[in-house]
Amino acid sequence: MRSRQRMFAAVMRLLLKCLRLGRRRRFKLLRQAEQLWHYGHLCLRSLLYNSFTNGDVVLDSLFEPVYWLVDHVTRWFGVVFVALVIGLTSSIVAIVYICLLPLILQTYTPAWICWHLAYGHWNLVMIVFHYYMAITTSPGYPPQAKDDLTGVSICRKCIAPKPARTHHCSICNRCVLKMDHHCPWLNNCVGHYNHRYFFSFCLFMTMGCIYCSISGWEMFRDAYAAIERMKLLEKERPQVAANQTYYQTPPPTFSFHQRAFHKSVVYLWVLCSSVALALGALTLWHAALITRGETSIERHINKKERQRLQKKGKVFRNPYSYGGWDNWKVFLGVDVPRHWLTRVLLPSPHLPHGTGLSWDLPPCVTKQRAPLLAI
Repeated sequence: MRSRQRMFAAVMRLLLKCLRLGRRRRFKLLRQAEQLWHYGHLCLRSLLYNSFTNGDVVLDSLFEPVYWLVDHVTRWFGVVFVALVIGLTSSIVAIVYICLLPLILQTYTPAWICWHLAYGHWNLVMIVFHYYMAITTSPGYPPQAKDDLTGVSICRKCIAPKPARTHHCSICNRCVLKMDHHCPWLNNCVGHYNHRYFFSFCLFMTMGCIYCSISGWEMFRDAYAAIERMKLLEKERPQVAANQTYYQTPPPTFSFHQRAFHKSVVYLWVLCSSVALALGALTLWHAALITRGETSIERHINKKERQRLQKKGKVFRNPYSYGGWDNWKVFLGVDVPRHWLTRVLLPSPHLPHGTGLSWDLPPCVTKQRAPLLAI
């Protein structure tokens, strides 16, 4: 602090002398000021320079206040997002029971009625189960005692053991095993123990929205046309004074029940179609990551590592990928063929392979691979 004050005072003295002296002396003093500036710059670089620092580190440092604000806002708004998901899903279920189900019972054959009832309720059970499990299941955290782990690094933020595939969540303010991302719609991190629940919820919610959009398409067209007729009749309705009468029968009016019915059908179709598109794209993205045996964070790490090795003429291989089919079996916990029914198509609270602390070869993997390396 004193060295900075002395440097600042020296610069100010030089500036004052420049104002008082002639051109030659002023040029000499400017040269001295330039040398003083380079000397201070060299001192600063010698104290703070790091060869590993790049533009990304500088940008991260500049945007640190923004990251801090987003992390704290996301933490407090997580409960609001969860309540929003529950409220919107409940409203869709209510509209289906009130509007769609009576039409299905009146118009469809008994075989189609049984199919709609069976599929609709199965899909609803899968959505509710996986969303509840994704919210309430801990993603998994490494133990605080380093003696319990061998060959692990130390997290720079929480100063705790950091096993392979573990990353620090700035919102939860702790390390998460096999962290994928922090999901505000779950108010929870997606990690080793609830990654399957998160993906299954996205998948079955997308399937349910597509089902509602297809089943309610005809009703949506009729309801939208009815709403347009209501708007047209309101515009064409004659403005009659209190002392005048109609010379013809006035146009029929829509009751409150009819208006609410038509608007509810339009709301259902628009919401389900929008969610199906947005959540469907997210589900496909995570399906591609699962096929490659990596998480959202590991994708960026592996991409940089692949580019680095490519410059050296080498090929990067993901040590945690067992091949597309085996990656899905490991992710879903399918050890035997019957598990496709009991663990995938039916609600199942089974644990994933491993503890998230070490990554041994799962028993369901058909091919033996080289020992795994830490990322």
